[in-house]
Amino acid sequence: MELEPGPMQVVHGAFSNKEEVLREIADMGWYPTTYVSGLMDELPPHWHDFDNVGYVIEGSTYVLNENSERVPLGAGDKLVIPRGAVHAEGAVEERTVYIVALPMAENLFDVLIDFKDPATSPITAG
Repeated sequence: MELEPGPMQVVHGAFSNKEEVLREIADMGWYPTTYVSGLMDELPPHWHDFDNVGYVIEGSTYVLNENSERVPLGAGDKLVIPRGAVHAEGAVEERTVYIVALPMAENLFDVLIDFKDPATSPITAG
């Protein structure tokens, strides 16, 4: 299953427990992994060449959308990031735990570390 091309989307109140998240990921045929954001500064805007979906299990933070606008994130929110969508995780001031769904079986940090220049995004470039 591929995500519809387009900008990053935040769905507030998308789920109420971890079991719902794991069921949705299984229905997508994707692979779940856990990502824990400790205290950190805001990341630079970037994009990835694969789809991913993040589910905030605990904590709160914000993300920057393609216009560098802050969009709040908290427990129960779902972050849908299609391939090419420009985004950035905001400054993390409290531990935030995500379940991240990927369409391929990969180490999350191996694939997320490749930040691509926003000017080259296939969604916003041109």
